[in-house]
Amino acid sequence: MSETARLADQIRRAFEGPAWHGDSLLEILAGVRAETAALRPIQNAHGIWELVLHIAAWDDVVLRRTGGAAVTLTDQQNFPALQDASENAWLRTLTAAKKTHNDLVKIVAAFPDSRLEEQVPGMTENDYTFYYMLSGVAQHELYHAGQIALLKKFNPS
Repeated sequence: MSETARLADQIRRAFEGPAWHGDSLLEILAGVRAETAALRPIQNAHGIWELVLHIAAWDDVVLRRTGGAAVTLTDQQNFPALQDASENAWLRTLTAAKKTHNDLVKIVAAFPDSRLEEQVPGMTENDYTFYYMLSGVAQHELYHAGQIALLKKFNPS
């Protein structure tokens, strides 16, 4: 198995499972309804919906960077504001996040191992290689999955 296939597998497991550590992001999100996802139970903290939008935004950034784009996000793109808190909008958000994630997993699995030590476009840090970024995707998703698991406890749906 190639290194990028291993990275793609770790990214997939963090998002949809099964993950070694416990529940994946989608397992944690199972059963969460729009009403709960839209809540912001902790002052000055993001809610579940905002975190899902954030995860999807960064999956898209990584996807575009693997294609050679030097992508950065504005604050609004990093944590998009919730525009519509309906159940249909929540389902659309989840569907879009899953599609972006699946596209990313496919691209990572096909990414050449020979490019893993290359610098990511637009990044100036010497150690910001494709390997660093791709291994960071799983870490990022699990970090926010933990936050979402805690936020669910405020109002489980």
